[in-house]
Amino acid sequence: MQVLIVTAGSWGDVAPYTGLGVRLRAAGHEVALATHERFGETVQAFGLEFRPLPVDPRQELASAAGQGLARATSPAVAMARLTRMARTFMPRLAAGVADAVRQGADVLLASATTDPVCAALGEALHVPALGVHLQPVRPTAAFPPLVTRVRSLGPYGNRLAGTALWLGTERLFAPAVAQLRRELGLPRQRFAEPLSRSRSRTVLHGFSPRIVPRPDDWPPGHQVCGYWWPATAPGWQPDPRLTDFLAAGPAPVFAGFGSFVAADADHLSTLLTTALRRARVRGIIQSGWSGLHAENDDLITVQEVPHAWLFPQTAAVVHHAGAGTTAAGLRAGTPAVAVPVQLDQHFWAQRLHGLGVCPPPLRYQGLTASQLGGAIAQAARDPVLRARSRRIAAALAGEDGVRPVLDVLDRLPFSGAARRVR
Repeated sequence: MQVLIVTAGSWGDVAPYTGLGVRLRAAGHEVALATHERFGETVQAFGLEFRPLPVDPRQELASAAGQGLARATSPAVAMARLTRMARTFMPRLAAGVADAVRQGADVLLASATTDPVCAALGEALHVPALGVHLQPVRPTAAFPPLVTRVRSLGPYGNRLAGTALWLGTERLFAPAVAQLRRELGLPRQRFAEPLSRSRSRTVLHGFSPRIVPRPDDWPPGHQVCGYWWPATAPGWQPDPRLTDFLAAGPAPVFAGFGSFVAADADHLSTLLTTALRRARVRGIIQSGWSGLHAENDDLITVQEVPHAWLFPQTAAVVHHAGAGTTAAGLRAGTPAVAVPVQLDQHFWAQRLHGLGVCPPPLRYQGLTASQLGGAIAQAARDPVLRARSRRIAAALAGEDGVRPVLDVLDRLPFSGAARRVR
């Protein structure tokens, strides 16, 4: 069966699908991954077919609109700014997804960011289009929606807010999806129709039920499978400079903000350096998309390093609470310091605190070295946080998040020839 995985966003929105793709290929499927050109060489290094999508996510996040999103003071402001950003790139992205699908597929596996487009293509081509989501976006009474920054609004409030967010998110995709549906000869959709239709769809979630239990009010086809761990490039070896640093003293604290693009990288680098010094720990700063950098006898800056290799060797992990970095820290059994910036990062930060593996989250906006230093010291030295982290890591080690995906694919009808659209 030819499987096409389609995802868009930062590397954290791509990396889990490399692991999923490698496992699907090992099970006998042909696997292609459609995502941004920026990640093409890395995808191909894992032996997967690469199909390019337009839009450079780093450029979008570094733009004035992207910086405005990072400075948003409320969920409503964040969604409004994200909607304005999407108007500039979503039509191009939708056209790119359609081009990738036209190259042939027996089944589409779509991330949350590409699902509305893939659902329309699947409907037109009579190709199964399954959701493979890294975040729990379906409304539920069990917890508040991703971007609310609150622990709970109560069952009724959680569900109402989740539905409002879902319908608001549809505005991001609506113009591009409407245009695509016209081109494909599909009938026009009513505003709330995607939410109604999703009840009968299969949506597989790439996170652990131990971290986010499956809500009882989700439709039967919505499964929580377990994590899809990113693949490691064949032959990867760490920089000797990094291994020498790790061996030269106590376990350091990792600090990185991944794909977040800071408006003032020098300021953030200095803040991290001061906080690590106040906590009296050694540190590893990951440059990331902000280009962070700081060096001294107790501090080193690194580029991309597999989290699965590095995090188990650290005393704590300071990060922006993106879904991928959150998962990597949990897998490593390493306490966290969560500093969410925007969107779903607030949800994952609260989840980490609720699990008892990190101090209370610190908002990036208004962050001080004193606050961060205190949280780092607690995360690096609190034996209760470390014990809880290790228990969760041991439980995650026994899960196989790809197995449910393979089971679903095995139940799909298979013609033996990838379908193409002309």
